[in-house]
Amino acid sequence: MRELGRGGMGIVYEAKHEMLEHRVALKVLHPELSARTDIVQRFFNEARAADSIDHPGIARVLEVGITDDQQAYLAMELLHGESLAHRMYQRGTLAVRLAVAYARQIADVLAAAHAAGIVHRDLKPDNVFLVPDAASPCGARVCLLDFGIAKLISSDAEGEVFTASGAMMGTPYYMSPEQSDDARRIDHRTDLYSLGCILFQMLTGQLPFVGTMISVIGQHRHTPPPAVREMRPDCPDEVAAIVARLLAKSRDARFADAASLADALAAWQATAPEPTPGARAPTAPVVSRDHVTASSDPPACDTDRDQL
Repeated sequence: MRELGRGGMGIVYEAKHEMLEHRVALKVLHPELSARTDIVQRFFNEARAADSIDHPGIARVLEVGITDDQQAYLAMELLHGESLAHRMYQRGTLAVRLAVAYARQIADVLAAAHAAGIVHRDLKPDNVFLVPDAASPCGARVCLLDFGIAKLISSDAEGEVFTASGAMMGTPYYMSPEQSDDARRIDHRTDLYSLGCILFQMLTGQLPFVGTMISVIGQHRHTPPPAVREMRPDCPDEVAAIVARLLAKSRDARFADAASLADALAAWQATAPEPTPGARAPTAPVVSRDHVTASSDPPACDTDRDQL
């Protein structure tokens, strides 16, 4: 029906099922990549990974296959809304309560993925989609996209990640220290670090580290992250402490799992004071924007509920 976005691996279209006439998101690999069995295997691994997670925050996979002209494709539930990357690009910093609400939802989805033995490994605002949902206190339901480089930690082959041995996969701005060091030895706590980067960005409008790819990777591994309250003085100490714990260089110093993180965020939500009527988050433009593949649908939750 129309193109929704494209990247290095393929193109995403809005498509219509010929028989049932429902709309889907159709991801098609570029022809030169469809000719490589290793790439196709990783592409279909996305479907297997997503399909094994029983959670409303994961888009349903409807069909996979090879077209008549030998291109691999993946048909998924079509989501309407916007990516978190697009939302932050448009709005800058978010209210603390809203940022925490989104982070808690992401943690809930990660808990389900990790319980299924899957580590996302490329968590970033582009892969967090906000779907309008009247039942949600913040007006949106979070869905996580693109499990294409997910690691199946239950794989029989130790270290098997469906990539070239030792290949670095992920986005440097949100990549944990251990992922850039040895991607074959990561566990679920790499996703918690990435979520810490996202929460930092939602609160401050800035990335924890910026620079060239090599520089950013080095900073993730060796440089202490800036304190949230230095850039966002109104951020509560409890929330700032959660961010600092997520961004710990040692994975043992982070939360033990996503469920524990969700509990900590929920505990702060339960005791947080109500926002001042009419108060808005301080505006700060996001200095770095990932490639946004959101459609031109209206914003997911551009309402007064943003302030919760």
